[in-house]
Parts: sequence; structure tokens; C-alpha cells
Amino acid sequence: MPQTDPPPHQESRPKAVPESAGIFHRSYLLVTLGACALVFLAAFESLAVTTIMPLVSRELDGAGLYALAFAGPLATGVIGMVAAGSWSDRKGPVAPLLAAVGMFVLGLLIAGTAGTMPVLVSGRLVQGLGGGGLTVALYVVIARVYPPVLHPKIFAAFSAAWVIPSLVGPFAAGAVAQLAGWQWVFLGVVGLVVPALLLTAPALRGLNGSTGADGDSPAAEPGSRGRPPGGLAKLALAALAALAVLGLNLSAAVPVAGGVLAAAAVAVALLAVRPLMPRGTLTARRGLPSVILTRGLASAAFFGAEVYLPYLLVERYAFAPTFAGLTLTGGAIAWAAASAIQGRLGTRLEHRRAVRIGSALVLGAVVLALVTTVLAWPAAVAIAGWIFAGGGMGLMYPRLSVMTLALSTKDTEGFNSSAMSISDSLGGALALAGTGIVFAAFATAAPSASFAGVFALTAVIGIAAVAVAPRVAVVPAAVTKRA
Repeated sequence: MPQTDPPPHQESRPKAVPESAGIFHRSYLLVTLGACALVFLAAFESLAVTTIMPLVSRELDGAGLYALAFAGPLATGVIGMVAAGSWSDRKGPVAPLLAAVGMFVLGLLIAGTAGTMPVLVSGRLVQGLGGGGLTVALYVVIARVYPPVLHPKIFAAFSAAWVIPSLVGPFAAGAVAQLAGWQWVFLGVVGLVVPALLLTAPALRGLNGSTGADGDSPAAEPGSRGRPPGGLAKLALAALAALAVLGLNLSAAVPVAGGVLAAAAVAVALLAVRPLMPRGTLTARRGLPSVILTRGLASAAFFGAEVYLPYLLVERYAFAPTFAGLTLTGGAIAWAAASAIQGRLGTRLEHRRAVRIGSALVLGAVVLALVTTVLAWPAAVAIAGWIFAGGGMGLMYPRLSVMTLALSTKDTEGFNSSAMSISDSLGGALALAGTGIVFAAFATAAPSASFAGVFALTAVIGIAAVAVAPRVAVVPAAVTKRA
């Protein structure tokens, strides 16, 4: 049979790779290592900064900008996600990936050489812009390089690359700050990012350009796109959503009109983000929109509760701060283990079932934390429950990523990946802002009221995730198994 050119959607995939090949097959090895290294370094940097920021703030006399050093990167990350998604759809993922890595490195250099807190925050803002773009560009690279049958495994590897830094990052960052200075926590990552990017270089050849949907691409679902990607309008909306998130975080400091400002900030964030999502996302339309929404709700429930679990253990159960933080290690390990398990199961575990089980596990863990707080149960109950929460996230997160790419055409991979990342980021950000407002509101009540309010709010969000989970799309077998 004469050789024919591959379909445009598969033009960048390795030729003659056996169907049984894994993500560490020689055809994929370098891009797997490079992509996972980039994800690992971004995660490590985030956790490391959390560890050293009190020291940085004290040395640079920057207590007034402490919160902005964390909220700022989250806000600019949304802009980076939209820009990278639109750019990837128009020109392919190579240029956005290179630009995102460049911005990330520039932010590290600015922060690592900062002599004042405002300069350091400026570096963090640039980092967030690059970090948001990096995530989306990598997702598009995965869609173009790996066959769909390997997507569960590569996203499981990404999950592991996020979890491992939670085990070693804080200790390593503390040691570096103590021995060499906090500046090297930023600067040291710079020397590792470039080699990680070079590992992916062989797989980046030929990925630029977008030919649109083709016969090998899954048909776009009705409502999978609200408007064509691209344009300054989309970036303006992303900036508006980011500013609204920052406003929500700051609203608690306004003594009189804080509640009104908070409600207005949430409304503005949702209205601004609506065109950046597949049509019907905020109303949980069945299919891809519910995939995107479930991702945001799960992120909001999990991270909104996780931040306060160590705080609860310190305040109510007199745990040492170090030990209280280590209690989350069980959840991190469970996340990595569940990610690996779902990757091995592949198509034997149907995507929608994985999402339903995962969302139920997260809700159950949050409810256990709430009941433990209200009824003064032993701390071991909440700690054990968080292992199930980590397992639930590890089970559903990779599958939601797989479904997003499987239900995208070549010219919507960037938009949909951006939407998923925005939902993830804004879901966690809005939940954290909301729990902060609730915690402050109940601070003068009974000692347990603040924590109970936080876990009650995140439980409500978890219920919403469980309700939306059955509405996620069923990926056709032809799409899931296509190599």
C-alpha cells in the first residue's frame, strides 16, 4: 500500500510507534521528561515561595504587600492562560510555550534580585503571567504530540510532578534560604528551567500552525465555543476577571461596605470569565461545559478547605505548626497514587465514573472535617479523611484534562485548555477569598465557628461538584482509543 501523508491533526506525532508504547517510549521520552520537569519546577517554586515569604517580608519590610505577593501571580496567571490559549489556536503551541517560559524566568530573575518588596511583587506578577501561559501551552503540546490513549498517563505524570514538591519543597526551600539566602530559591530555579525546556525541543518541531478541524479530530460539541478565540477583547476580559479576584481578596479589609464589594467582585469575575469559557459552562450545560465547571468546583472545594485544615489542627488540637503541615502529606501521597492508578486503568475506568467517584470522595472528606470541627471529634478523623480527598482529586483531575482535549478540535485545543485552567485557578481563588471572608466574619463567635463556617462553605461547593459531575461528556470510544 502506498504511503500517504498523515492527517493534519496527527502531523506532529511520532511515526510507527506501537500502540502498546507508553509515555516513556523513546519517541516520547524527552518531551515527557521535559514537560514533567517544567510542571515540577513551577510547582516547586510556588510551594517554596510560600515557605520563604515570611523571611522575605521581614527582610524587605514588606508586610503591607505580603498578601499581594500571593494574589498577584494568581491574577496575572489568568491573563497568561487566555493569551497562550488564543495564541496556540492561531499559531500553534511553540511560540506561546517559549514566551511563557521566558516570562517565568524573567519573573524569577526580578524577584531573585529584588532589593525592595515592590520590586519582588513585580517579579511575582511576571512569574504568574508566564506560569499561566506555560500550563495552557503544555496542554496543547500534549494534544499534538501524544495519541489520546496516552493522555491519562501523561496527565497522571503531571499530577505526580505537582504532588512531589509538596513533600520536599518546603524543607528544601528552607534549607536553601538558610544556607545561601532566600534569593537563591528564585535564582536556583532559573538554572533548571532552561534544561527542562531543551528536553522538549525535539518534539516542538512542526507543531506551529493550525489547520482547523479535520477528519481525525473529534467533532466540536454544540456550545463548545462561545466566540472565536483571540483579540484584545479576550485579554481585557481576563484582566477584568483578575482584578475582580484581587478585589474580592481585599474586600474583607473594608469595614463597612466589604460585603457589597465582595458580592460585586464575584459578579464581575463571573461576567468577565463567561466569554472565556465554552458556552453554557456557568449553567452546567451537559458535555464539555460541565467538564470545565466540574474542574473549577472541585478545585474550589478541595483547596478552599485544605488551607484551613493545618490551621484547625494548630488552634483546636495544639499541633505544632510543622506537624500540622505534614498531616497534608497523606493527601498528597493519595493524590499521586490515585493518579497513577487511573493512568494504568486507562479506558477500563470510564471517564465519567472516575469524575463522579472523585468528586464524591472530596465532598466526603470536607464533610468529615466539618463534623470533626462541630462535634470535637479526634483530629485523626479529619486527617484520615483528607487522604480520601487527595485520592479523589488524583482520580478525577487527569480524567477532566483528558476529556477536555478529547472533545477539542485542533483549532479549539488552546481555547478549551485555557478555559479549564482558568476554571481551576478562579475556582480556587474565589473559594479562598470566600473562606477568608467567612472566617473573619465568625472570628468573634465561638472558637470553632470560624472553622465550621469555612468547611460548611466548601461542603456546599463540594455538593455542587457532585451534582454537576454526572453531566460531564461521555467521550466516544473512537476518540478515546484513537492512536
